[in-house]
Amino acid sequence: MLSARVSRRPLAIPFLLTRRFLATSAHNTPSFIPVIDFTKFREAAGKSERKQVADKIVSAFKDSGFIYLAGHGIPSSTIQNAFAKSADFFRMPPEIKAKLAWEDPRSNRGYVEIGRERVTQSADPAEIAALRATAPDFKQSMEIGRDWDAEWKNQWPQESDAPGFKRTMLDFYQTCHDLHASVMRSIALGLNLEEGFFDSKINEQCHNLRLLSYPPIKTALLQGEGQARAGAHSDYGTLTLLFQDSVGGLEVKNPHTGAFIPATPIPGTIVVNVGDLLARWSNDVLRSTLHRVVAPSAKQISDTEAMTPARQSIAFFANPNFSAEVACLPNCGKEAKYPPVNAGAYIVGRLAVTYT
Repeated sequence: MLSARVSRRPLAIPFLLTRRFLATSAHNTPSFIPVIDFTKFREAAGKSERKQVADKIVSAFKDSGFIYLAGHGIPSSTIQNAFAKSADFFRMPPEIKAKLAWEDPRSNRGYVEIGRERVTQSADPAEIAALRATAPDFKQSMEIGRDWDAEWKNQWPQESDAPGFKRTMLDFYQTCHDLHASVMRSIALGLNLEEGFFDSKINEQCHNLRLLSYPPIKTALLQGEGQARAGAHSDYGTLTLLFQDSVGGLEVKNPHTGAFIPATPIPGTIVVNVGDLLARWSNDVLRSTLHRVVAPSAKQISDTEAMTPARQSIAFFANPNFSAEVACLPNCGKEAKYPPVNAGAYIVGRLAVTYT
């Protein structure tokens, strides 16, 4: 979830800030989400240097399930361009976007209009339908998968309707996969596995690049019971890479207090969190933490009404290969909490009850 306003230079963040409990800074970041500089992992001369960074990442994922990743190596210009093309897409007329509509959870590709998705921890279709009717998610999205899939095809707009959109998103998808693979190598190292343990289990790139647009909305429409721009939920896969704009709205549930705390955007960083399948893989050694998107501060437009600002974000939902079996890792407890599960079946099952 970084905006077009992101700094043109990567933010230099001292490595001493990678302590497990980062003191609340001028950014008002939650103290249980540390900022970790990934530069030393990417550029390390040897395994021992990488292990130092890996241990910090795994420690944070054990504690809160979330980090701010600095020094990730993705140029700010690349992120800015992805945000600009995403904004161009959502500005297209509704009738053009409607032709690209999301159709099938096995595909998980295409345009999702406002109110069609209702993220929640429930797996009960009737309960989700009721939530969607009374408290729909106020957002629209565009879902993009691997473009070479033999069975499921992406829903691309015509080049004349969205110039450069397809090429930008294909390149960004690959960039995000490459970063995801590197972070997974750090997790393997931090869990005292072979550094390449996950390589063959994520190389098929069965991921989901989600472009998100939260239109401006009157605050009265967000005041119903259970209402939010995106309801409290955990993610489904291994890791999520979240690029935020400067508006904010992401809140993370502190696993120690139960309170939802704003994860204020920090320029030059990516929010990275553990998904359900990685938590399951690790026997809950790594946390998949609840989070939500709420309305940021609103602007008063009359004596009785206020308007929340528009918000953009980009989420890269990284998954295991859909053919992979997710079973308790060998060094994450003597007794498995969960039976083995096929990654593809798990994710499709979660998606199937999330959408209409």
